Amino acid sequence: MADKVEEEARMIRTQIYLNRREYDFVRAEASRRDEPMAAVIRGFIDEKMEIPEDAWTNNPMFRPWRHDSESKSPEDMSVNLDHYLYGAPKDYIKVKGKYVEAPPLPTDYGENRASREAYDKMIREMDESR
Repeated sequence: MADKVEEEARMIRTQIYLNRREYDFVRAEASRRDEPMAAVIRGFIDEKMEIPEDAWTNNPMFRPWRHDSESKSPEDMSVNLDHYLYGAPKDYIKVKGKYVEAPPLPTDYGENRASREAYDKMIREMDESR
């Protein structure tokens, strides 16, 4: 582990070409921050390398699709694809008009038929997307 930290901390010298606008921008930013231009550029790179906190919760790719009145597929198909393809429990259910994560599965869901049936019944009663 220490080797990896040391490897990441070691700097590698490189050269980049900037056009005049880019150069002037980085130079002005370095002056404003009272830092070397290299530190400003490394900071820009570090910002781009970080995954935003809301990457999974505020991602438009994970929003349910609008329901098409002519479609024969369920309105929650996009968020519960594994449920419709493989019969897995639903990941999301519609409650008060919004999709929310389904309650966690009981630990014995796969082994205990009564537990599975009780959970599935609870989900059917809670889910408004039917």
